[in-house]
This record gives sequence, C-alpha cells and structure tokens, in this order.
Amino acid sequence: MPNVVTTREGLSQFCWPVRVYYEDTDSGGVVYYANYLKFMERARTEYLRSMGFEQDQLRRDQGILFTVHSLQVDFSLPARFNDALEISAEISDLKRASLAFSQSVRRRGETTPLCSGTVRIACVDAESFRPKPIPEIIRSELLNAS
Repeated sequence: MPNVVTTREGLSQFCWPVRVYYEDTDSGGVVYYANYLKFMERARTEYLRSMGFEQDQLRRDQGILFTVHSLQVDFSLPARFNDALEISAEISDLKRASLAFSQSVRRRGETTPLCSGTVRIACVDAESFRPKPIPEIIRSELLNAS
C-alpha cells in the first residue's frame, strides 16, 4: 500500500511499493537502468491518483496531459531480483505550466537511495501538445501537497 511518510525536514513524501520481478532485471539479476524510470512513473501516477487526479479524467475533463519534459537521474547502488523497494515522490517545484518531482528508489526499510532524480513534468493541451497552464483546481491541490 502507498503511504505518506514525514522526512527529517518535516515534509511529507509519498512512497509507492514495488517488488522487483525477473522481467525487471538483466542477465546478471540486476534491475535494468530504464526500469527505474518505470518505477518512478508509477509512483508519480499513484501520487496524483491519491490526490484524486486520474490521467484519463484529466484528459477528458480538463483537456490536459502531464508529460515528461526532462529528467536527471543518478544511479548509486543496484536493486536486484525480488528486492522490495519503496519509490518516493515529492513535489519540489511548481510553475505555471510545469512541476518537478524529487524521487528516490530505496530498499524497503533502508535509508540509502539506490537511485534518485528529478523529473520535470509539463502540462500540455491534450490535442495540440502545446504548453498549457495547470488548471487552478489542480494547482491549488499540488501547492497544498508540496
């Protein structure tokens, strides 16, 4: 189950559990690097879902999509087959038409990140894919969460 934890700085951080399956690993039993991005995507999606924002409803009702604009990721230690992981997601920056998430991947119960990064998400028009301001109702919820 997802949970919200409080960091040492007193900020809330959303965490999503992930189990490493054989399909997530390379021939050495280590998580293939691109799969960390998939794990992070799941955590961001579930974080928004926990606030009541479903991606398909945003497209249908608000005419927007949240798309990855850019990312920076650091890989420190390997995750391996059958590891129980926690993927964190917290909003670190909120602009008119974009937001950034600080994210990390840790083994459950451990504090050392295996992987960490920042992912900038752009709000775009669902038809034209051009930047569009984040609707105020969503923006205010995001502000409350950060």
